[in-house]
Amino acid sequence: MIGSATAILVVLLALGLPVAAALGILALALGDVYAFLPVSRAIGEIAWSASTDFILVAIPLFILLGEVLLRSGIAERMYAALTHWVSWLPGGLMHSNIAACAMFAATSGSSVATAATIGTVALDEVDKHGYDERLFLGTLAAGGTLGILIPPSINMIVYGVLTETSIPQLYLAGILPGLLLALMFTGMVALICRLQPHKGGRPVATSWSARWRSLPDLVPPLLIFAVIIGSIYAGLATATESAALGVIAAFALAAWRRRISLAMLRRVVEGTMRTTGMVMAILIVAYFLNFVITAIGLADAVTGLVGDVGLTPYQTLAAVIVFYLVLGMFMETLSMMVATVPIMTPVVMAAGFDPVWFGVLIMLLLETAMITPPVGINLFVVQGLRPHGQLHDVMLGAVPFILALAAMILLLVLVPGIALWIPHGGG
Repeated sequence: MIGSATAILVVLLALGLPVAAALGILALALGDVYAFLPVSRAIGEIAWSASTDFILVAIPLFILLGEVLLRSGIAERMYAALTHWVSWLPGGLMHSNIAACAMFAATSGSSVATAATIGTVALDEVDKHGYDERLFLGTLAAGGTLGILIPPSINMIVYGVLTETSIPQLYLAGILPGLLLALMFTGMVALICRLQPHKGGRPVATSWSARWRSLPDLVPPLLIFAVIIGSIYAGLATATESAALGVIAAFALAAWRRRISLAMLRRVVEGTMRTTGMVMAILIVAYFLNFVITAIGLADAVTGLVGDVGLTPYQTLAAVIVFYLVLGMFMETLSMMVATVPIMTPVVMAAGFDPVWFGVLIMLLLETAMITPPVGINLFVVQGLRPHGQLHDVMLGAVPFILALAAMILLLVLVPGIALWIPHGGG
């Protein structure tokens, strides 16, 4: 059963079908072959339940928030301000790329939106300052992945819904690993540019007076982050309500900067609807696939298979990590998560691991998948922003950051407190 399901999915994806269509066909095929009842009759109810889930309303709201920040120019001003503060490091503006991605991630909740937004702002700097193009592109692709680890995160919301794990706890757990990973990315850039100075480009001229003048442009993303996260932990809003408050704050800031117009609103609405439609199509079909998997006993079969092999808890965890690293090379991350997390989470929980900690580990594995060839989505996002060049330039530029992610995954396994220290109150 497991082998046939995997084979069907691989064939469908190889044919180039949209992810939602591939998952839907797989669910129908498994239901027809293995279910004793016509599971297709549940599609309507499942689609309605997924579409009206209050927690999932946060997804289009966070997408809308990212669009407002992009179209109003707030992201561009934030990037310009960061260049004055971090460009003195070996690697110059490549540190601005990562820092800007981290700050934008703290408001948008989406890796794709983060990579696309900061990439749009930053790419003109490559030739202007003589950076190594591959490494510069790698910082954009890798920095963008921070969007699903640093809260608020759309993928954490989906994980919380699928596993019935506290989303506020997941948000707290993602803060320290997210900041640490951003520092590891900047450390990787600094190390490479220290060993190979020609890759670091020409220094960016700045002064302390310019730094102080740029500080107001760093306030908007920090303010939105404070509104979203602060409202949750002050007990004033749920995760969904905090997303709505973030959108209100973003529109208020855009209005204060006089950047709202009909043309801007049209682009914001179009971008939000396009991205939301894609995400919700995947989620609805993935919910149906999870229903079929449970109905035919596939989840129990996987759990039983692991139990029969007799692996130790850490051997089980290693197998799960290898599974996601390999699958992430060939599958889009959101669909991979919603298709596999309901199966893998019970296995990991049975081995004695914390569900909040495992949620952070899943985010790191998804981040790795986003910059791992051949299907790393952020590689294609960054390449799509370029007027010239080949995709392999982005792939090669991302390699050092794949190594940094691997080191972070190992560190999280060895020191679980990195994720659990804040949720457990620092104890």
